[in-house]
Amino acid sequence: MMLARPPERRGEAGEPCGCDRHPRLRIALWLLWLAVALGLALFAGHGLGQVPAPVTVDLTPKQLTPRVWYVQGDAGAVSLRNQGFMSNAGFVVADDAVVVFDALGTPALGEALLAQIRRITDKPVRRVVVSHYHADHFYGLQAFKAAGAEVIAHRAVRDYLATEAPALRLAERRQSLAPWVTGSMQIVPPDRYVDGDASFRLGGLDFRLVAAGPAHTPEDLMMLVEQEGVLFAGDLVFAGRLPFVGDADTRAWLAALERLAARSPRIVVTGHGPASTDARRDLALTRDYLLFLRSEMGRAVDEMLEFDEAYARTDWSRFAALPAFDAANRRNAYNVYLSMQRDALSGAANRR
Repeated sequence: MMLARPPERRGEAGEPCGCDRHPRLRIALWLLWLAVALGLALFAGHGLGQVPAPVTVDLTPKQLTPRVWYVQGDAGAVSLRNQGFMSNAGFVVADDAVVVFDALGTPALGEALLAQIRRITDKPVRRVVVSHYHADHFYGLQAFKAAGAEVIAHRAVRDYLATEAPALRLAERRQSLAPWVTGSMQIVPPDRYVDGDASFRLGGLDFRLVAAGPAHTPEDLMMLVEQEGVLFAGDLVFAGRLPFVGDADTRAWLAALERLAARSPRIVVTGHGPASTDARRDLALTRDYLLFLRSEMGRAVDEMLEFDEAYARTDWSRFAALPAFDAANRRNAYNVYLSMQRDALSGAANRR
């Protein structure tokens, strides 16, 4: 929070009040102003250093292999009911360290996830790999940074952090997810960036980082734990709820799904929904929804329909019962409509 300089006190005739000539009075006024400013900020629920409320949602980890666990978020959109817990995160207990994948959607959730890890092992958390910098996947990083972990993400995150988008989203979440996102919440940047595929060995296990973007986001990063056969896919795969498209590159996303299926991992931890033991089968929801969006919105662009008309005529019944449909579907369709409209205009310009 930035504190503006207190206004200069002036007399009835508009002259300075003489505070500069009385240092003790000046200091007293500064202290009074600071106390009032901090009190107002705390009253508003966004005070400097305000500790987030603890979460009460169930974060019990599910064990996938002897070394790998994950927590599964609520199937719906972010809400006060689920306290921001609507995405997945996981962790791997190696011989002498823990590697975490994603950090959940609030500082309070990050603290709760770290506490769950501590109940399973006292080994230190050395690294946190972040699939992408959407709020529901990285806002819990503060807890892990405080515990000494190194944060790793794709280099494209740097471009995102250079925009105004992170600050705007944080301001929104301080409103929509108070008291679990407060004025003490800070955007935690990566400690180390990877440009493409990378790998590291830690605690007797081999970890392969797979650059999958641009797809759901430009910075999509997956993590394969080779000895365990577990692939953390982030938001390339949604299970049991409507995918969030946002400003994704849906054409590239579909190609990334095919590459994921070709790897034939034994277990896939999705970004949302239950883990999968049949990647090709369980990525069908995400793939089919993206294909449907592109087909319907592409047809509307070809016919030069306005978006509202195109949306109204589309039969959404196949997906309408999925959690998060009401919150996300119209926005998803509109973003795909705009994307395909740009592609069509670009193609027409190139043919001239």
